[in-house]
Formats: sequence, C-alpha cells, structure tokens
Amino acid sequence: MRAIVMGSYGSPSVLQPADVPAPPERAGWVTVRLAASALNWHDVLVRQGRYSSPLPHIPGADGAGVRIDTNEAVVVLPSLFWGRGDAAPGADWEILGDHHSGTYAELVTVPAECAVPRPRGLSLAQAAALPLVGLTTFRALFSRGRLRSGESLLVLGASGGVATTAVALATAAGARAIVTSGATRKIDAARELGAAGGVDHTESDWVEAARALTPRGAGFDLVLDSVGRWAESVRCLAPGGRCVVLGASAGEQATLPVRPFYFGQYELIGTTMGSPRDMAGLLRFLDDHTVAPPVIDRTFPLAQAALAHERLEAGTGIGKIVLTHD
Repeated sequence: MRAIVMGSYGSPSVLQPADVPAPPERAGWVTVRLAASALNWHDVLVRQGRYSSPLPHIPGADGAGVRIDTNEAVVVLPSLFWGRGDAAPGADWEILGDHHSGTYAELVTVPAECAVPRPRGLSLAQAAALPLVGLTTFRALFSRGRLRSGESLLVLGASGGVATTAVALATAAGARAIVTSGATRKIDAARELGAAGGVDHTESDWVEAARALTPRGAGFDLVLDSVGRWAESVRCLAPGGRCVVLGASAGEQATLPVRPFYFGQYELIGTTMGSPRDMAGLLRFLDDHTVAPPVIDRTFPLAQAALAHERLEAGTGIGKIVLTHD
C-alpha cells in the first residue's frame, strides 16, 4: 500500500511517500481503507521525535474511510486503550500514530471500538478532521468543563482545530464564546462560526479587554487554555470559574499566585483527548444539535504530506488541513 513514512525525526522533509506492506490482521482489530486523513499538531511532535515513535514510522491520528469487513463508512477514533474509567486514561493509553502505524496511509488497523460510524452530513474531509479535535474539545468543554447553556466561554486562540471546534460546539450548546488571537481576520472568522467577539492577545491589557466582554465585566465561567498561559487564563475567570487546560504550546511551566486562586474559588482542570464514551457523547451531540462542520483550511494529496506540515507549522491557516488519498 502507499503511505507516508518517516525514516528519521526532523523537519517536514522526513515525510516521504513509500510502498509498504499492508497492516496484518489482529484479533479484535479492524482495517479501514482511508479516503482522507487530517493533520494535528500532535503529528508535528511525532515527526520531531517527542514521543519516541519507532522508525521507520507512519504518522497520523485522524482519518475517514470504509471498514473493509463491513463496508461501513467510519471515522477513526485515535484514542487507543483508554481503559474502563472515564476520569482519566489507563496506563496503556496512547494516541494512534504514536507507536502504532497511523493514518497517513491507504489502510490503517485499529481496535474495533475505534472505528465509529461517520457522522451524517459531513464531507470526507470534514469527517477526517473531526475525531481528534472533536473528541478532545467535547471532553474539555462538557465532560470536564461542565459547560452549560447561558454560560460564558473564553477560547485562547481562534483559528486552530480546537478553537474552531470549541466555538462551534459551545455556540450549539447555547453558551456565549469569546476568542483571542493576534490577527483580526482570525477573530472575524471565529465570529462567522458563532463567536460573540474576540480580543488581541498580543496586547498587554488583553485580559482586561476580554473580561470587559462578559456580563458586568465579571469574567468567564469557563476558559479553554490549549496553550499553557495559566496565569492569564485564571485572571479571566469569574468567581467560581473553571479553567480547562489541554496544551502547552506557549509554555511548559506556569506560576500562579496561590491566595487569589483559592479566594476566587477557581478550578484548574487538566484534560486530554477522551474515551470511547466521550466519543459516543460527541456523536449524540452532533445528532441532537445544529453544529457547524469542521473548518477545512486546505487539502493536499497524501503524497504532499511534507507540504501540508509546512503549512501547519506556518500557522497562517484557519481550521484543519486534510490529506486526500485518491
């Protein structure tokens, strides 16, 4: 089969098309013939060697296609071996494309619970773009963040997959979403998805500007921080507010003043992708609500995965980048 293989860690140039053997059959696993796969920042970290993936390796976590044993249209749930508990994943949990061959290929083999029905009304590109960010964001907002209709949400960022998905899901649930960005066009794009407004997070007073957009300037009920700016995120909260953290692209360390934190009755909540039960909850949510589909920035042929990674790292796009497997 055709696939994108990285023979070493490094720049996008390590991603090269190659002919490789089809994945072997395994008891309890199913094979999906992929029509599209989507990029995530996680793929960049895999490519850079952050997860010590075996070499040579096929990266990729997201995909959409057909289950070859049943001919059912499916999307790939990239959360492997989550375990029975929902509070946190078990010790064996990993993301597809870390140590198991991923979705930058014609075929991928996954545990049977990880081939889930493709949601109605989505194109192949939109379906491929949904699982990782959809599941991650659904868990962050609802399973962990307990977002409710009528509450206010601040999303750090405006243009990435998590940010655009958060605005779409929160708006569908009846929450009021505000975003941050350093680019006016990205805030404008978020407004088109349903965001009520946005602030420029490159300005020194952006926290105050964001709080001013909440009722009576009281702050946000929930902040979604996918970059690691904890101190500023907590300052954006209303008394009793929750900050859900799911990334560290802007910082690996954070310092918080302790007294304001406990006097504010704040919650700091960590989260990651999600369980099969979270995925089932996302699919029910999509059935029960009118939700804007995943935003697609651009598509590339599978063979141009390196170019797709260059665009992802440039950070100029809005939404998800998708590889087509025609």
